[in-house]
Amino acid sequence: MEAFLQHIINGVSLGSIYALIALGYTMVYGILQLINFAHSDVYMIGAFIGFYSARWLNVSDAPGYGSFFSVLFIAMIGCSILGFTIERLAYRPLRKAPKLNALITAIGVSLFLEYSGQIVFGATPQVFPNILEDSIVATFGEVRVTKFDATILITTFALMLILRHIIQHTKLGKAMRATSFNGPWASLMGINVDRIISMTFVIGSALAAAGGILVGIKYPKIEPLMGVMIGLKAFVAAVLGGIGNIAGAVLGALIMGLAEEFVVGYGASTYRDALAFGILIIILLFKPAGLLGKFTVEKV
Repeated sequence: MEAFLQHIINGVSLGSIYALIALGYTMVYGILQLINFAHSDVYMIGAFIGFYSARWLNVSDAPGYGSFFSVLFIAMIGCSILGFTIERLAYRPLRKAPKLNALITAIGVSLFLEYSGQIVFGATPQVFPNILEDSIVATFGEVRVTKFDATILITTFALMLILRHIIQHTKLGKAMRATSFNGPWASLMGINVDRIISMTFVIGSALAAAGGILVGIKYPKIEPLMGVMIGLKAFVAAVLGGIGNIAGAVLGALIMGLAEEFVVGYGASTYRDALAFGILIIILLFKPAGLLGKFTVEKV
């Protein structure tokens, strides 16, 4: 029983990281009907921004929450600028082009970031700086909650609350919901749709950067291709919950994290990465709209 509870804690911690990345996928899809495959590489860039900013600030000499939040803030700002730039230069010119053109461009941007990362950062994996010391903050029998796990859960929960507040209680959030419902109508109502789309990329990229920093403290090996597999898993989580549905993305990510942890914990670690695609196939067969998604009628 104690091992089971420990797996739940580990799975929720992992699922929280998936959720931060899955939210970026689902927000962009909800507004543009586009799968932004470059999003997972923004997460990778966020990890490297954190890596170099930690070295620049020399925070390894004084690890703690001050160092953690400083690095987190810098990474989120850096990736927000990157997300804005990607949308402005790569996607906006194709706004009225066929969706296939934008999809191919997203794949191209993803490959560009991955292999540019290998040139700039080097292909050799790097060890993320020690910006936060780990320790046991609570024990229940043999079940342990570490500072890393608590930090991941609290940071993810806080960011999700901020995102919910933005979407539900601000003018920006109201405009985002209107644009998601019907972009042309939102434009007729005076909403600057281009600005709203750019802000969606900015917010999603900031969340991806936070995921990169949390992965850095929990699993401290980073490299330019680190976004490939975790990006696919986060995408599956978004589809599992219902692509375009923010609550669904979080639910799908937690399910993914728990499922992966139990597969590894109970002796089938070989199938860890295959699990995501198995879940995707099952969902597409039996509930194509996802757990919280809704079927829509599209005229062609």
